[in-house]
Amino acid sequence: MQRRRFLSLSASLGACALPVCASSTSLIPTVAHAAPASAISTVPATPNAADGWRTFELTTQVDLPAGNGPANVWLPVATTPSGAYQTALGTHWDAPGARAELRMVRGASGIGVPLLAVAWPQSASQAPRTVTLTNTFATRDRRVDLSQPPSDNAPRESAAVLRQYLQPTELQPTDGLVRETAEKITLGHKGDVEKARAIYQWIVDNCRREGSVRGCGTGDVRYMLTTGDLAGKCADINALFTALARSVGIPARDAYGVRVATSRHGFNSLGKAGDVTRAQHCRAEFYAAGYGWVPVDPADVRKVVLEEVPGGLPLDDLRVRAARAMLFGQWEMNWVAFNHGADIALPGAQAGAKGAVPFLMYPNGELAHARLDSLDPDTFRYRMNAREITA
Repeated sequence: MQRRRFLSLSASLGACALPVCASSTSLIPTVAHAAPASAISTVPATPNAADGWRTFELTTQVDLPAGNGPANVWLPVATTPSGAYQTALGTHWDAPGARAELRMVRGASGIGVPLLAVAWPQSASQAPRTVTLTNTFATRDRRVDLSQPPSDNAPRESAAVLRQYLQPTELQPTDGLVRETAEKITLGHKGDVEKARAIYQWIVDNCRREGSVRGCGTGDVRYMLTTGDLAGKCADINALFTALARSVGIPARDAYGVRVATSRHGFNSLGKAGDVTRAQHCRAEFYAAGYGWVPVDPADVRKVVLEEVPGGLPLDDLRVRAARAMLFGQWEMNWVAFNHGADIALPGAQAGAKGAVPFLMYPNGELAHARLDSLDPDTFRYRMNAREITA
């Protein structure tokens, strides 16, 4: 059995999410030539539960059908983003008969996206092809107090990183109708916080969650604004926030991840534990001097409207108003972040299956040079399970 392990994955996605070598393949050296188990470094101590930290284990298992053609799988991994709300404690995997390694790929504007790349070569063997990836991480609820004036002691981001999060992506342009819309929304508002708040409130008021949309949506902002169809799911609604903010000079980014626990804040619709195969969720955040990165999630406000109770809730319901107030400046961390990347070319994709994916939040794969459907886990044959680790 071939086994590769890499522990202490603690990347900062703000600048360079993982150390990479100078070669064009951007391999992570300690992974490409993994040490034997006896030489693996010790996992850092778990953050203290008394300080609000919770520890989780997220396991993803992919089972491809037996065959002798080549196959590839790409899986997102948990990291340590900028901000003290999530810490990666360890990553390990098992992929018999495959070459498996952590890779750093660069999406739009050079934003790093770490992933596990697994490749089975063409072979005469008919053995099933399986990979099991386990991420261990700790999270704690995140809150930026916007009722206080900006502080010189607030976390700061480098100018180079902020420039990255002002750039357009394939599905999130920042010119034309996007900028015109944002300028109308923010007219008369002063400062990045108030402009971002105006965009957030406009999205909550004008967008709607559409349950028939597959997965989390695509985040095609131009389509939404051109057609006037402001319906979708989290990758659509929060992408709209990101693009509108960037278009008026506010650094903003999407955060792609998955829910890992039920909500402790009383929201039935904003959590999932156990089988989280279909619990992917995209969030957003913007940067304001004197506050640092500020978490927001207008898409989850609309999720509360649609799904909190059968038949939905009106915008003026107390539960919706509570979610609306909370999700401008706060995230409940019953969710794990994978990355902030966009327009990601999957390394090693074969002929006929090339082309960037708009984001990496789901398992991706190809079989005999044909891309598998990431939004159909039953046919693709993958499962994701989350559990909280208690002392």
